Order: sequence, then structure tokens, then C-alpha cells
Amino acid sequence: MDNSIRLLALRLFVRVAASGSFSEAARYYGLPTSSASRHIASLEQSLGQRLLYRHTRAVRLTEAGERYFHEVRDALARLELATEQVMGGAQHPQGVLRINAPVAFGRRHIAPHLARFQQQYPDIQVDLTLEDRFIDPVQEGADVVIRVGALADSSLVARSIARQRFIVCASPAYLAAHGEPASPGALSQHNCLLYRGSKGTQLWYFQEPHTSRAVRYALSGNLVANNAESLVEAAMAGQGVVMFPSWLLFEPLRQQTLVPLLTQWEASEDGYLDNIYAIYPENRLRSSKVSVFMSYLEHIIGDMPYWDRS
Repeated sequence: MDNSIRLLALRLFVRVAASGSFSEAARYYGLPTSSASRHIASLEQSLGQRLLYRHTRAVRLTEAGERYFHEVRDALARLELATEQVMGGAQHPQGVLRINAPVAFGRRHIAPHLARFQQQYPDIQVDLTLEDRFIDPVQEGADVVIRVGALADSSLVARSIARQRFIVCASPAYLAAHGEPASPGALSQHNCLLYRGSKGTQLWYFQEPHTSRAVRYALSGNLVANNAESLVEAAMAGQGVVMFPSWLLFEPLRQQTLVPLLTQWEASEDGYLDNIYAIYPENRLRSSKVSVFMSYLEHIIGDMPYWDRS
């Protein structure tokens, strides 16, 4: 197998192993699915080992494939870093920067800033993936993963880029019709629009003024949804009260289509104050494209996030 073809086959193999899909790997490299399959079949033939079990609905690694995957994935990461450094990446950051972020946060606070970033660093190509599931950046080849909220213990590097602040709010029309709650306890008399995520239905906690004690309040309403943006839309239409992070409510609050409530209480959904993090494998710390992106992002967001300044 020619060296350049073998390198492509190795990249395809790692992508298929991480995504569990030949079609996704082929699409990522701009190839027909049949070509991706042929490249990996040739790789298996040259190794004399089957690397993948192919099923109609799924692809999974064989025992040999599992061992090979970890070695190849790490080798490709080292090769990419070495190539970047030899080509002068430290002085002129270049290459593909793979960013993974939650859908709502990425749409509002990552994607809008990429144009100016790439104007500053024209040799960096950005590959942005927006999804809400937590991914392992090592497993899936991401350079930077943005995640919101508490993090599980991990060997990955986690860097806080902003504090997450929750706000309770409702539309002026709703408040004109139903009045403004004077305390968290008064929310039981209001229609609270609740988010349902992977951890179940959202809980509302409030830290009482001048104390460190967070109290949970049992609330209800006529709308529960697994999409935060649809609940914000419903609140703007006057349907009820919502509680979400300020980064999600930034525009409605700025435009005064939603009004903040209970501002003297610290609100949260788990009783703790969470942060927004950038997560990346330790070996990405030496990558200039990651370094300049993190500096740019931290500069854009600021010590006090721009969505909290108003």
C-alpha cells in the first residue's frame, strides 16, 4: 500500500472507529462511502487482521482493532502536531481546528465569532460540530470541546472560560396579567415552563440572600420541553416563567422581551454554581492553533462575560 494511501486509510479507520459509521467518515474526508470501505479493507488486508465488525446498523472494533485504534489515534495526533511545528505553526498557526460545542451555546457564542478569528488566522481551517452529547475529544479527534456545567472526573485538561449565571424571567405581557413573584416560594402560583434534559426535568434552586444555603422549590407548569430555545420562545410569547443561563437569555433580556425576576436570589438548577469549560487533550496544549483560539475566545468573552455586562 502506497504511504499516502495508507495514511488516508489510517485516518479513515480512526474516524470510523470513533463515529461508528463509514458514511460519516467518508463524508468528513469528502469521499464516497464505497471508497472509505475499500481503503479500510485494503488496510486490513495489508495487516492480515480484521479491524472492524461490519453490521447493517453499526460498526464496532474487533479486539485487534481496539488495540490498533488507540495506537494509531495517538500516532496521528503526534504526527499532526509535529507537522504543524515543522511548518512554522508556532509563528503562523495553521491546519484544521476541530471544535465541538453544545448546540445553543455554539450557535450564539462560538459560530458568530469565527469569521473574525479566521480573518486574523487565515491559515486555520475550522471544523465546527454542534451537539449536546458529551464527547471524548481524544476518542473523536476534537481539539477543543466546549461544555457547560459540572464536569466528570477526567484526565483531560479543563479550562474555565466563564461562570454560568442563571436568571428567572418572564415577558412583560405575562407579568402584566399575572403579577411579579416577590419570592421563590411565590413561583408555585405561576406557570413555570420546565426544561427536560438527559438528567430529567429541570430543578429550580435559589440561594437565599446573605446565606450559602440553596433551597429547592417544587414547581409546575403547562409546558415541559427537551429544547431550551422553544421554552424561551414560549416565555417571550407570554406563556410563563423560565429559568435559564444568562448566555441563553442574553438577546431577549437586552431587547427587553423578557424581564429578569427575583434578582436578589442566586438561582441554579442543581444547587451549585457552574462554569463553562473548554476541554482538550493534554497534547493539544502544545498546538499553536489551539493556543490562539483559546486566547481569542477568552478575549471575546472577557473577564465578565459580555452576555452579563448589561
